[in-house]
Amino acid sequence: MNPNTQLTQRDDGGIRKALYVDLAEYHPSNIDNFQFSDWALDRVTSPPRAKACIHAHHYLVGLVYLSHLSDIQRQQAMEIVGREYNTIWIALVEHNDLLDANFQRMICANFYDYFTLPLDNSLDYLKATLGHAYGIALLRSLESQGINEYEQTEMVGASEHMRRVFNEIRKVANVNAPVMIGGDTGTGKEMVARAIHQRSNRNDGPFIAVNCGALPDTLIHAELFGYEKGAFTGAYKRKIGRIEAAQNGTIFLDEIGDLPLELQVYLLRFLEQRTIERLGGNESHRVNARVIAATHIDLEKAVEEGRFREDLYYRLNVLNIDMPTLAERYEDIELLARYFFKKFSHEYETQVKGFSSQAIEAMNKHSWPGNIREMINRIRRAMVMGENRMITPSDLGLSSSPVQLQVMSLDEARNHAEELAVKSGLHYSHHNITKTAKILGVSRVTLYRLIDKYDLKKNVSAP
Repeated sequence: MNPNTQLTQRDDGGIRKALYVDLAEYHPSNIDNFQFSDWALDRVTSPPRAKACIHAHHYLVGLVYLSHLSDIQRQQAMEIVGREYNTIWIALVEHNDLLDANFQRMICANFYDYFTLPLDNSLDYLKATLGHAYGIALLRSLESQGINEYEQTEMVGASEHMRRVFNEIRKVANVNAPVMIGGDTGTGKEMVARAIHQRSNRNDGPFIAVNCGALPDTLIHAELFGYEKGAFTGAYKRKIGRIEAAQNGTIFLDEIGDLPLELQVYLLRFLEQRTIERLGGNESHRVNARVIAATHIDLEKAVEEGRFREDLYYRLNVLNIDMPTLAERYEDIELLARYFFKKFSHEYETQVKGFSSQAIEAMNKHSWPGNIREMINRIRRAMVMGENRMITPSDLGLSSSPVQLQVMSLDEARNHAEELAVKSGLHYSHHNITKTAKILGVSRVTLYRLIDKYDLKKNVSAP
């Protein structure tokens, strides 16, 4: 077969293509002697040609001959295997090679399957395996294309919690009312805000994000509302603020609970009148910008303690979305990990191919106090510092020791189930006391007692 032939994944006649990497000059069991119905093997015999073909044609499946190779040739073959993550590889080996434990580990870590030579009676099985591998690679390719649509928002998840969030994003996207996003630090509140903006009728306008907790009190007024020339020492020219810069778009106010009280009145005026005044100016400027705010603190408690204006709270909390912690959406842990690995693999020159089964197990057991931000940091570090082809628990800084089984007493089990039922009811009813009591089949008085018992007052926002 001519390796210089123009290649495609599938010919018009339904013939599927696979790359056959054969770096040995000669071996007695060359598979070119066999006829593969519905398949065309594009054979290459040098690493540069193999790399060029993979880069140009993105094969879904490939075969690699690994016997009768020198150590250098085998290393070159493994480098080729590691170059394209969407290609599924099948190894061709000879029986004696499988007696080597290191060789066995290499096959398990890098290949979908292997076949021993000579093929003879195994040809039909090899063709069937090629078909299975082709189907899986095609699904991965389609999944990758789907994920890329969410590349900017990183909204990835399949759990019940995230399906709820996606549904709420769709509902609020084209409503111009303010949105309040709640959730622990690192859960992805800004990603929700960006997703709302990108799905709204303002998506052609700017998205301006401001962290109210990161700006000094002396600068936050000027940053949010702008200033006129000469407003203070160093104000050599007029500067528009972040809110005005969001004209016809969205202003995202992260950590809104950290906004100083004296500035909250200015934000309230903007929400009520849709106008702002630059610092040092006398003119009002109309701004058409949607406000999305986020906080990790209990704003109702802040209102009770006098740290946050009640009228501003109700202006901002028209629509609300609560982000779950990563521990709550445990079904998404492996999906998120693989998504971020694929995303970061384009940033780093690394031979790491993925996660070991032990790493996946360790991530599923971890409590993730830092949520998605913690996961991103651990995966980045593992990809840079890891010395294995597959990321291990130690690369992630996680323990691989088995979790000790802890048996609850009956009272503990009852309390746990009771607390979970109340939390689920509050969540399902969007924290409405009357609806939650009806769902649980208890009186409002009993529900209030349970809320006090399990310290769930922060989960209640409606009578």
